[in-house]
Amino acid sequence: MIASTLLTVMLAAGGSADALTNVSVKNVSLKAPAAWTRSNTEGSEKFLAPSGDAYFLVDVGTVQTAGMKAEVCRQKILASIGGTSWTMVKVGGQPAAFKSDTDAAPDGSGNVDTVTYVGCNGKTTWSVVFYMEQGKKDRFAAVAEKVGTSVTFTPPKGK
Repeated sequence: MIASTLLTVMLAAGGSADALTNVSVKNVSLKAPAAWTRSNTEGSEKFLAPSGDAYFLVDVGTVQTAGMKAEVCRQKILASIGGTSWTMVKVGGQPAAFKSDTDAAPDGSGNVDTVTYVGCNGKTTWSVVFYMEQGKKDRFAAVAEKVGTSVTFTPPKGK
């Protein structure tokens, strides 16, 4: 009762259950829904919708080859994960790519839509993989796009 009252008040005040806030994961920053629960799952940062109908994982890594061009880095990422049907974009001013897929839910409960964003600036690689129940696509597709296109690189601490 209290939670639904708070949600009603927040929505009436012009807020949203998916209002975005800045979060940091290693040396990238992105916008994530403030009301979503953040946890660490097997080294990935996981953000779970309060409804449980959607979540996304964020992974950040370091390029092992010094001086790699950002475009080459993106090509290597795509080659390693299956480089077909990706749309090339820029996110945070750097080469990135995204694609959408539909898969059967592991528990057989229906279909799941997955939106994947990957990118690199030549030093840091990142991915955002957004999962939503297919029946909730109208609700979460815009959130997935906002999160996936919000990634920016932050300078290492002390520089």
